[in-house]
Amino acid sequence: MKNSLLLIAVFVALWLGLLSSTRADAIPYPTSGTENSTHYTFTATTTGEIGAYFYNQSASYTNTLSLLVNGVITPESSAGVLNNHTSSMGDFVSLGFVHAGDVLTFQLNVITTGNTLYSDSALNADGVNHVYSTSFFGDAALGIPAGTYVGFEDIYDGGDFDYNDETFVFTNISPVPEPETYAMLLAGLGFIAFTIRRRRTA
Repeated sequence: MKNSLLLIAVFVALWLGLLSSTRADAIPYPTSGTENSTHYTFTATTTGEIGAYFYNQSASYTNTLSLLVNGVITPESSAGVLNNHTSSMGDFVSLGFVHAGDVLTFQLNVITTGNTLYSDSALNADGVNHVYSTSFFGDAALGIPAGTYVGFEDIYDGGDFDYNDETFVFTNISPVPEPETYAMLLAGLGFIAFTIRRRRTA
């Protein structure tokens, strides 16, 4: 029984880690060179403003950021903010006011090529996932609080899949697991139930 409880505790810890992506070593993207298979839906955690901090960039292309709330671009971000070639690490902007539960889509405006890329991979014309996200625990030196880290790949068709062309930290957002993540949870719970039943009959 003790082993069963330990197995359940380990699985729950792994599941919570998957939901919140709390691994500090997940920045940079851990499987550089391959497309990120995790797809994200972001929602507003509370009613209030969405904050965006410029974190870093490695792109030769010029990019800006915009935010769509329930599919509509916010006035604060419609012209594009946090240009990767003129912003400094830690620069902050408010992307606009939201209500708790609003669906948030981050839009990378690739000025150099004219492409528009989204955090919602279903909106990308190339069908590629252009973002990687994980929890961010804060950077006191840069004045960036804890939040959600989102890194973009700015090349159409994915480029080198390093997801560090332009990176941000957002406050007041929550990533929502996609259906395939729930399927993994159910499969894991089924395995635990099977293991417990088998040990009881042994």
